[in-house]
Amino acid sequence: MSLGQYPTASTMNGFRGKLHLPIIMVCSIAFISLLYTERISIILSSNPFFKHKSCARRTPSVRKIKDRNVTEEKIDGSLVDDRFVFDPEECNVENGKWVFNRSVKPFYSDRSCPYLDRQVSCVKNGRPDSAYRHWEWQPEDCTLPRFNPELMLKKLRNKRLMFVGDSLQRGQWQSLVCMVESIIPQDQQSMRRGRALSVFTAKEYNATVEFYWDPFLVESNSDLHIVGNPKERILKVDSVDKHAKHWTGVDILVFNTYVWWMSGYTIKSYWGSFPNGEEGYEELEAPVAYRIALKTWANWVDSNVDPNKTRVFFTTMSPTHIRSADWNNPQGMKCFNETKPYMKRGFWGTGADKKIMRVVVEVMKKMKVPVSVLNITQMSDYRVDAHTKVYTETGGQLLTDEQKADVLHNSDCIHWCLPGVPDTWNQIFLANL
Repeated sequence: MSLGQYPTASTMNGFRGKLHLPIIMVCSIAFISLLYTERISIILSSNPFFKHKSCARRTPSVRKIKDRNVTEEKIDGSLVDDRFVFDPEECNVENGKWVFNRSVKPFYSDRSCPYLDRQVSCVKNGRPDSAYRHWEWQPEDCTLPRFNPELMLKKLRNKRLMFVGDSLQRGQWQSLVCMVESIIPQDQQSMRRGRALSVFTAKEYNATVEFYWDPFLVESNSDLHIVGNPKERILKVDSVDKHAKHWTGVDILVFNTYVWWMSGYTIKSYWGSFPNGEEGYEELEAPVAYRIALKTWANWVDSNVDPNKTRVFFTTMSPTHIRSADWNNPQGMKCFNETKPYMKRGFWGTGADKKIMRVVVEVMKKMKVPVSVLNITQMSDYRVDAHTKVYTETGGQLLTDEQKADVLHNSDCIHWCLPGVPDTWNQIFLANL
């Protein structure tokens, strides 16, 4: 794993599981042989974070010559794809590339799915290009199964699934709802929207797919009545109780929190009860406040979640693309003119904070309850093309023509068009479920 990577679901579970004996033997032999090479010191020192198992190559499959989208070798006129079938315990899914595939059709559109917010309905809002909807993520080591809405609904039968977090998490929730609702008869589905909690119900499956608005995970004065000025936001970094009462009894929990922490260098933070007035808080650097808050969340999970009854996932940070110089386009206007992914391998822009990454790694490494980490950061960082840009709304209103013309100030390079990148997040989510 490179410096710019999170642990995968398999990495986190690996702290608690046991390796099979053949894998141990093969990896041990490989390691011993490496000791006799001059590169061993480099290998051991190049990765300060978790290492992923790399000895799991399986029997290769043969593909027709016309399929050239993967790493392959030519044998007797055929092409061999040496990637193994996806296994969450062995596949390092964040290492890979985006491949354009016009035959890959989204499961929905912003005109066919009735549950999309106008904020992410880019085509309906006038976005003229459509190529961003046809890029397919191909991991380097394994073949990622295509999303199967029927399989997802079967896994959710008689269960509650809840996404908890910010507007990026809401986008992942809407993506999943739209990916499954098309195969559900209209009279067998319903949606109930709320200020904090929204619930989609698949009646035939006795299943719900829910979203709970909680941008910091911990309590703040900007939970429902959003405080527009980040300098006036105050966090109660030692408490999740007000929110956590909505998480109890849920079978599958998917958390995220990142972008709201990046609104300033410091964050006003309280311990104990909220005092009156503006005194009593402490200005903490964002990564410090983030660590305290994430530990508070982790303590709640460890104390209240029964891993035999509840699965816990954590979606890593969704990168922003504000500084076009990051992807060697210094004359660009943020992400506005981008029409395809940035292809430089291992790209890590300034819109994905490595200090926050380290906090996630270090806190979850010490948790008792297994947390499956959905590592979407690296793959999403390449997708400078897929944001809503000016084809969105602000303050509940679509951008005017005058606002759209001022692309430098009004391009949204945080949120993603739907269908789009969050569909791939859910593809990975289902593969790990």
